[in-house]
Amino acid sequence: MNENEVSKIVVEKALKIHTTLGPGLFKSVYHSVLVYELEKADLQIEAEKIIPVNYENTKFDKGFRADIIVNQKLIIEIKSVKNLEDVHFKQLLTYLKLTGLKLGLLINFNEVLLKNGLKRVINGWI
Repeated sequence: MNENEVSKIVVEKALKIHTTLGPGLFKSVYHSVLVYELEKADLQIEAEKIIPVNYENTKFDKGFRADIIVNQKLIIEIKSVKNLEDVHFKQLLTYLKLTGLKLGLLINFNEVLLKNGLKRVINGWI
């Protein structure tokens, strides 16, 4: 399964969750339910995975924590904020660069229409 196929499933599951629960909950709720839905879909999930960072020939074991990595192809960064800011896109792009992955989804569940909170971030194109 390629990045786009994985992304399609994630978006479908996120829409299902948003339709059922609506906006306004904590990020942790959406995170837990999305992990549950993706595992039900038989996808390989790494939740809250700690990613090391190399800096000046030194490895730092706790560089960042990825919300969800799916099938070792896609990073999901979940938000439940009033508005997505430029820093949210840059954060996900940095995660993609550090992992070498090509595609990320930034999902802000705190939107009336989830389509307004779904953003694709592509490593090397932004």
